[in-house]
Amino acid sequence: MFTGIISDIGTVKALEKRGDTLARIGCGYAPDSIEIGASIACDGVCLTVVDRGAEGVGAWFEVSFSAETLSKTNLGTWAEGSRINLERALKVGDELGGHIVSGHVDGLAEIIAMTDEGDSTRFTFRAPDALAKFIAPKGSVALNGTSLTVNEVEGATFGVNFIPHTKEVTTWGLSRVGDMVNLEIDTLARYVARLNEFPT
Repeated sequence: MFTGIISDIGTVKALEKRGDTLARIGCGYAPDSIEIGASIACDGVCLTVVDRGAEGVGAWFEVSFSAETLSKTNLGTWAEGSRINLERALKVGDELGGHIVSGHVDGLAEIIAMTDEGDSTRFTFRAPDALAKFIAPKGSVALNGTSLTVNEVEGATFGVNFIPHTKEVTTWGLSRVGDMVNLEIDTLARYVARLNEFPT
């Protein structure tokens, strides 16, 4: 489980296809603190560490992902040098600063507009029609692994405001209109919608 609070920005160092895809990701984590078999959310996708090591003054870890993961997420757009949001799995006693995030991406949302509002930036996203009903004003979503509050919703489009701090400590400051981002809907919204399907 994760919280959607990004703890580092990683860099894709290498990609190798071996049936599945193997990615080496450079990070700022201490090498000895990364355990084989640990879960790390990479742009919001929960992936398992299969190797780790140190390179110069930095650390790296490797993750493997399947064609199924590529079909459901934006990991197919990764290339050497890509910058990605990282979050390590929640531990008992950690502060829950965002919301409960599983790292299981539900679909892709498209950035359709970006508008500066003072120092902040308002992003407008288009969600898949099948997921739109789970997104509510003032509710939570995880986009590329970042816990965010929805400002407004109109049909399948919704808006999110990014403050300068968020743009600095995540990859959101690098975003462009047309980018496809990993969307995970709020687990509570999913269960509320499911319960409403049954008459009382």
